[in-house]
Amino acid sequence: MNEGGLATHYQDVRGLLSAKNGMNLYRGCTHGCIYCDSRSKCYQMNHDFEDVEVKRNAPELLENALRRKRSRCMIGTGSMCDPYLPLEKRERLTRRCLEIIDRRGFGFSVITKSDLILRDLDLLNSINKKSKCVVQMTLTTFDENLCRVLEPNVCTTVRRAEVLNILRDEGIPTVAWLSPILPFINDTEENLRGLLDMCREANVKGIICFDMGVTLREGDREYFYQKLDEHFPGMKERYIRTFGNSYSCTSPDHVALMKVFREECTQHNILHTPDSVFAYLNAFEDKQTSEQMSLF
Repeated sequence: MNEGGLATHYQDVRGLLSAKNGMNLYRGCTHGCIYCDSRSKCYQMNHDFEDVEVKRNAPELLENALRRKRSRCMIGTGSMCDPYLPLEKRERLTRRCLEIIDRRGFGFSVITKSDLILRDLDLLNSINKKSKCVVQMTLTTFDENLCRVLEPNVCTTVRRAEVLNILRDEGIPTVAWLSPILPFINDTEENLRGLLDMCREANVKGIICFDMGVTLREGDREYFYQKLDEHFPGMKERYIRTFGNSYSCTSPDHVALMKVFREECTQHNILHTPDSVFAYLNAFEDKQTSEQMSLF
């Protein structure tokens, strides 16, 4: 199928859940984020990144996988591909999988940049009442104009913050990803504090920030540099002079920025070490059993 000049590939896949109970329902992305690691050649995608592969048998595979589970757990999605791409409006793979997770009483964790997730508030609430549903939202820049350059085809940071606030009011826990922080572009204390203020207002449970920087490898690097030439003349040369072909490109202000990050999170009781946030995300909660036990 071709939509808006982009092709959609339908694929029946052999497996869906990873060893850690993660899944990706699509392969490729149309958000257009200039820094996306999923473009890297190591993932061996056999079609253009924007021509998204739809794993059309994903709901059936998920149903079978959950039926075989000896115990319930958290099911995650969004690590390699946003499950709320615009074509999800038509394909509804994410919603169909949510219905299965809800019906079988499993927990759910999702990473997205899209406000389309609000379409599924009914299912998110239903899952969260029985188990735990955590929405993770990626935030990179407080500057709306810069956001439109870095992440051109998805809702901007202000809208994502609105989504976090809606989820807060619904009682659905949230986690923010401050990633990536691009050296010489958004690695400022002003930007960091602006994002942290949004997180604090939304009462996020945790924030994941491995460091103040970005990772680049073959496939991802070339696209990123192309976009730097388009939007930030001279910046590609600065990256090459500073980082060469390094995988990790860490901001020169990393130490100072991480100090601000840790202090703010500690002051406001926000989980902020990767280990603590991932432990929270992976911990399954059986609220129905807990409620029943409390009656005795």
